[in-house]
Amino acid sequence: MIIAIDGPAGSGKSTVSKMVAEKLGILYVDTGAMYRAITLKAVNMHLDLKDADRLIEITKNSDIKLLHDKDKGFSVLLDGKDVSKEIRTPELTNKVKFIAGVPGVREEMVKIQRKIARSGQGAVLEGRDIGTIVFPDADRKIYLNADFKERVKRRHKELVEGGQKIDYAAIKADVDRRDRNDMERKVAPLKKADDAIEIDTTKLTIEETVEKILSCIK
Repeated sequence: MIIAIDGPAGSGKSTVSKMVAEKLGILYVDTGAMYRAITLKAVNMHLDLKDADRLIEITKNSDIKLLHDKDKGFSVLLDGKDVSKEIRTPELTNKVKFIAGVPGVREEMVKIQRKIARSGQGAVLEGRDIGTIVFPDADRKIYLNADFKERVKRRHKELVEGGQKIDYAAIKADVDRRDRNDMERKVAPLKKADDAIEIDTTKLTIEETVEKILSCIK
């Protein structure tokens, strides 16, 4: 079973997708984390983020693993190193758009994502283009959304709880910028698949959202 969950930043995709995957006993795949990992590698290598050929090359030659541990939670390994915290900084977030907008990089990523998802009994994949590009034939497609102010509030809370000091205005600008980057890019923009079920999570708790998704799947 392949479950595709798409939506903008702050709509609740990551937390909800993890819980849905856990309840179904299948793999959870955070595709956004994979793009972040490649971005981190490019930055650490001091590459020109507009050099498409080099970005495609390092994507092809990178080893990305998504691990799940009941005690440690979800972690991302890049070439054998745990980069889970490094890929979540606001500075890196602002650079992901360069990598995510390269057609060749996305083609390689889709191959990797499909391979990972098909390696077990099924998977819950979350991102921006899962139901439209990565798995257009997914068994179930969900599109999560929420009011802009609520999404900003959630993002701010997430970063503060993660130990990062950043003001609300900066988060608001960041979420707005990410929305525009995701929806306006020429390659695989964020959009709701025609056959996806849209769920507004603005007034829903995490548990309520998970139950709604599970009811759609069952």
